[in-house]
Amino acid sequence: MLVRWQPFQEIEEVRRQFDRLLGDFATVDQGASKGSWVPASELRDDGENLTLRLSLPDINPNDIDIQVTKDSLSVAGERHFQRKSESDKDKGYYWSEMSYGKFRRVFALPLAIAHEQVKADYSNGILTLTLPKANEVKAFKVQVNGELPAA
Repeated sequence: MLVRWQPFQEIEEVRRQFDRLLGDFATVDQGASKGSWVPASELRDDGENLTLRLSLPDINPNDIDIQVTKDSLSVAGERHFQRKSESDKDKGYYWSEMSYGKFRRVFALPLAIAHEQVKADYSNGILTLTLPKANEVKAFKVQVNGELPAA
């Protein structure tokens, strides 16, 4: 019996296995709508802080929602389609490779951060989040008080 080889089905299975393996490391919200898109990101460690940068061109900074805990971070928002003028509405596009709609990124951070001290700056279409590292709990010696048992 001959079985037809379906390479794309095998590729899709490998992708699903990678998704399961990676878990929440920079995942996209699975409940996002079909119109959603995924902004590019990078995470850097400069010693005192982690710096997360996301490419978010043409987005109003007031439309960006950031939620932070000590070990994870969520960034959500929406990029709206904009016409330059009312006369543009009748002009057709030959193509558009731009992504519009809602987005949501959830990042599992590699170490604890001082989440109440996070700073966000938006400039030239780049959102930069400065994530101060949490103070490490230092080990210390505990003195034991007591007496030796009588022999």
